[in-house]
Amino acid sequence: VVSAALRRPPRHGRGPLLLYVLDLLELPDAVLPQVPALLGPGVPASGVLVVGNKVDLLPADAPGHLGRLRRRVAEACAGAGLGGAALVDIRLVSAKTGFGMEGLVSRLQRSWKCAGDVYLLGATNSGKSTLFNTLLRSDYCKSRAPDIVDRATVSPWPGTTLNLLKFPIINPTCDRIFRRQERLKEEAMKTEDELSSEEKQYLNHLKKQGYLVGEVGRTFQRPKRSTVVDFDPDALSYSIDEDPVDSPKKCEKREEFTYNEVKDARWCFDTPGIVKEDCVLNLLTDKEVKLVLPTVAIVPRTFILKPGMTLFLAALGRVDYLQGEKPAWFSVVASNLLPVHITALSNADTIYEKHAGQELLKVPMGGEERMKEFPPLVPQDVTLKGIGITEAVADIKFSSAGWVAVTAHAEEELLLRAYTPKGTALVVREPPLLPYISTVRGARIAGTSAYRTKKPPCVVENLKTTGSR
Repeated sequence: VVSAALRRPPRHGRGPLLLYVLDLLELPDAVLPQVPALLGPGVPASGVLVVGNKVDLLPADAPGHLGRLRRRVAEACAGAGLGGAALVDIRLVSAKTGFGMEGLVSRLQRSWKCAGDVYLLGATNSGKSTLFNTLLRSDYCKSRAPDIVDRATVSPWPGTTLNLLKFPIINPTCDRIFRRQERLKEEAMKTEDELSSEEKQYLNHLKKQGYLVGEVGRTFQRPKRSTVVDFDPDALSYSIDEDPVDSPKKCEKREEFTYNEVKDARWCFDTPGIVKEDCVLNLLTDKEVKLVLPTVAIVPRTFILKPGMTLFLAALGRVDYLQGEKPAWFSVVASNLLPVHITALSNADTIYEKHAGQELLKVPMGGEERMKEFPPLVPQDVTLKGIGITEAVADIKFSSAGWVAVTAHAEEELLLRAYTPKGTALVVREPPLLPYISTVRGARIAGTSAYRTKKPPCVVENLKTTGSR
């Protein structure tokens, strides 16, 4: 569907812009290497703007972490063969909390203007449809469109966006850009105390969802519809000898675009998600997927392990610390709903056989019957050399189930054995995505290998900070 859509003849004399939505938690992105092929002969695309989504879910492990994340995305693009003039820009956003979205809209209006159509591309669960819905209620969309265009369905399952949903892109004239900039300046001067009670309530809701929050506003609002109720008084009257009769309901006429609104319109299209191969989500039920995919800010969980110990991430990932001279730190970055279990290496197989499919390891769920059809865990040996007690050397990524960042003493050599379900990808990510994540922790819990969790503060974009905040 995506390929056929992109091979349409160019409209307005210029090929479309591809807005590729990349899930930052999924780096290295398995679909990204396929994108340069969409810029080849037969596909009239004009370029790619890469949007790193879900930045709100990742805790800040050190100052400047956003710049580092952007560099990681740039490196992934270069490794996929995407660069030069074909790569328009890289933006980090949260389509869910609105962080970075106003900047993305400004970038699109400044560089792409209204030169051609825009296609949203991305793997399943990258947040592509959420981004479409957020752009739909932003200044990137014509003011009347949100009342007419259907919102994209947000679902963890591939192929939910079966048709190419679209909305008309507003023409960013000089006057509109000026009015938009004035609105953004005015909003940037507000403090949290100056927000309305409704705005504060919504902001507090977003703060619980992610570490980075931003507001997506509308400069060009349509007048609200009249709330006057249209009724016929005679239809409400009846004699004492009559029973009241329900009057037939008037069928509300669906709003449609006028011919002049669409004849020369440029459109933003949402496309079906591209299915990732070797993904653990393909093995899970709907209920299990909801536990595995993080939907709120991830709170890192750090453990200190000695050689001869094992860490389980649910029943979807396992790391054995086989050899090393000193203890090492293992920081889990995954959905807060997935359990982590630490045990001795000698007990690990027994724990898995007894508790996989049960409450202790939680996912998969369904007991022995479920585990009979679930692929077994397969091992992969990993050798790492530590670079310091505050900086992780690598991430061990269990497909889409999350990862474990490994931190060890400088020059300390570790031999690990990592497991993931057969047929799913296990990636050793070097350098790690959040190298200082082991420092985001509280005090060690006495008598255990675990540290108390610590949640970094939330940052609100486009609000003036005050001394009291």
